[in-house]
Amino acid sequence: MTTSGTTAFDMEFTEVAEEAWERAGREMRSGYDLRTARRSMNLMTIEWQNRGINMWTIDEGTVSLVKGTAEYTLPADTIDLLEHVIRTNSGVVSTQSDLTINRVSVSTYAAIPSKLTQGRPIQVWVERLAAAPTINLWPVPDSNDYIFKYYRMRRIKDAGAGVETPDMNFRFYPCLVAGLAYHIAMKVPELVSRIPMLKAVYDEQFEMAAGEDREKASITFAPRIARI
Repeated sequence: MTTSGTTAFDMEFTEVAEEAWERAGREMRSGYDLRTARRSMNLMTIEWQNRGINMWTIDEGTVSLVKGTAEYTLPADTIDLLEHVIRTNSGVVSTQSDLTINRVSVSTYAAIPSKLTQGRPIQVWVERLAAAPTINLWPVPDSNDYIFKYYRMRRIKDAGAGVETPDMNFRFYPCLVAGLAYHIAMKVPELVSRIPMLKAVYDEQFEMAAGEDREKASITFAPRIARI
């Protein structure tokens, strides 16, 4: 017996909603059932982002710095920055360097006495505004040759009109369906009795998916040995 030879299984949001409604205890019967499922999914994926890092939402970007300009706006769907450096001599094989820039708190940035001092930026304050985050650099760039390179966590894309596929790694599909079934049941009085079971399944699926969706780099722990 042969296998299909493919690994292309995917689901449009309408199929996700249908599966979730069936698990919750009844069929999806109307356009309103689809709309309420879409709304629940969008809220649930925001909840996932509050729980921590989703590896598939990490991407990188750059900002070309301008001499004398301290503040720059990041893409509006940026949740937060994970890593960042100041790149000098970009594209020059022999001299390109990525140099450390430390993230500071609003209190530390506010306490800088001369925010107009120019030089190579060594500190950044990330202001997480509602419309779009901004970065504030100190010292202010003294050249147009610097690039602020960053790795960020972006928002998970919305459910859309129902024909798009979910913006997530395939490993999260079981968690997505289980979680959506749980959220649907909370809104339908006749399905209330199924909530504890659906919540338990959702929690289990999320734990498995989140446990797999993590950094695989090796970590070394060194014990702190007190001197006698």
